[in-house]
Amino acid sequence: MTYILSVGGSLIVPATGIDTTFLKAFRRFVLSRYDAGDRLVIVAGGGVTARKYVQAASAVEKVPEDDQDWLGIHATRLNAHLVRTLLRDVAHPEIITNPTKVLHSRSRVLVAGGYRPGWSTDYVAVLLAQKYKAKKVINLSNIDYVYDQDPRLNPQAKIIKEISWDNFRHLVGDEWRPGMNAPFDPIASRLAQSLHLQVAVLNGHKLANVQKFLDGKKFSGTLINN
Repeated sequence: MTYILSVGGSLIVPATGIDTTFLKAFRRFVLSRYDAGDRLVIVAGGGVTARKYVQAASAVEKVPEDDQDWLGIHATRLNAHLVRTLLRDVAHPEIITNPTKVLHSRSRVLVAGGYRPGWSTDYVAVLLAQKYKAKKVINLSNIDYVYDQDPRLNPQAKIIKEISWDNFRHLVGDEWRPGMNAPFDPIASRLAQSLHLQVAVLNGHKLANVQKFLDGKKFSGTLINN
């Protein structure tokens, strides 16, 4: 089975620095799925690294959105290179930087970063799902569920365990901006809906729970479907 794993940059490099505890656990997880015969396409996000570079540039000079995007893209590629290096015994030796081209590789583990301005790594993940004929995108972040409102602003926000693409897109809107904080980017959501993809939003710190999802067992998280 082919799965797309979109790994949030906040998991790889949170505010406290590179999270080697997560990276060790993630390597074990990937190897276990590799041994089970799966193909995994891993997309690394930029997270705090991207935001810090954009904030630093903007503190010195007014920076156009395209240049903000490029800073974020290079941050995702740095994170992707770190992940690929840690999986060098099973992963293709180069990271994917253009998701519009199919990489013909015998490796069953591929690692990708960002592509170009205006394209989030969520969008890259959906394009890779299309190219490699995957039906599921697993979006790993630091949250357990999607909520109907931002729980940091409203303690009464309600957990969403399953939601249609129409309702999810109503929730997140139709526009994407550099550094946008959404469970899954609006532009990627539109394409995912048209491709009839299933997206699972899961907590990447709970990889045993991610295993349950992949094994078809009861899990904690949010499913987005047609």
